Amino acid sequence: MGESRLDKQFKFCREIDKEKMIGRQTYLTGGERKENDAEHAWHMALMTVLLSEYAEEEIDVLKTVTMLLIHDIVEIDAGDTYAYDEEAKKTQRQRELAAADRIFGILPEDQGRKLRDLWEEFEEAETAEAKFAHTMDNLQPMMLNDLTDGKSWVKKGVRLGQILKRNEHTAEGSEILWDYAQENFLIPNVEKGRIKP
Repeated sequence: MGESRLDKQFKFCREIDKEKMIGRQTYLTGGERKENDAEHAWHMALMTVLLSEYAEEEIDVLKTVTMLLIHDIVEIDAGDTYAYDEEAKKTQRQRELAAADRIFGILPEDQGRKLRDLWEEFEEAETAEAKFAHTMDNLQPMMLNDLTDGKSWVKKGVRLGQILKRNEHTAEGSEILWDYAQENFLIPNVEKGRIKP
């Protein structure tokens, strides 16, 4: 007899625990250590609950939260690709597609398809929910960088142009939040020399 539906669901639940071991480049408040993917996802999910009123279009908050909770699950296999690592970005999509096939394939077919479709929707960044999710995905590390005196930006020698390029669509999810981030997270750190002009 094969795996039951519940067996597959618990197998997936055990598998996604590995997301807690995927390190990111952003330091947690206080700058003692870097966050992991699961912490990043949790933080953005709660930020979405709190900040969804600033979305450019009305969004389904639960759908957006779910999207954020699963969007980096593929990094269990593919690893975290640093936002400004141009060489790693060349193979990112290929690595993440293979990971999505395996990881979402653990679930019962209907649930696997539902989460895989939601992951693809995030990647395509065309719906109101996906646009807002990308806004959260861009602003959360920016906020943490500001809280740690630009520690990651300084260590990596990040330039303002790189940040602006990465955020060229951030306002599509929320112009108010993007304006706030520029005024409160970026400009002060450029002025203090933590972000290279």
